[in-house]
Amino acid sequence: MRPETGSVGTHEVHPNQVTGWGRLLRKTKIDELPQLWNVLKGDMSLVGPRPCLPNQTALIQERQGLGVFNVRPGVTGLAQNQGIDMSKPELLAQTDAEMIRTMSIFNYGKYILLTACGSGRGDRVGKGGG
Repeated sequence: MRPETGSVGTHEVHPNQVTGWGRLLRKTKIDELPQLWNVLKGDMSLVGPRPCLPNQTALIQERQGLGVFNVRPGVTGLAQNQGIDMSKPELLAQTDAEMIRTMSIFNYGKYILLTACGSGRGDRVGKGGG
């Protein structure tokens, strides 16, 4: 994103604020690679609810009510594979809670495989200038 862009979710940014390079990074999910360090450190899991920004209060409230913060955040999960992003906080929190309730070694592997194969749309990055 451009330097003057505030700290908000990608879905809240005007398409002109996202550079062409940024769109490419998001589309190819290369921007997720640094999170692997957090997985190796044990701060994150490969599969789990995606971390949110502190200013995403609606999502935080929904997740708190459903106990989503009781597990480590992840790089990918059910919501990402279903194309649900942070612009729908209630649906996202419900999907995260469902993923936690139904987690198994099979589903863990399935979410990783689906993500690697390009399932879901990831964060919605608008098209436009940049």
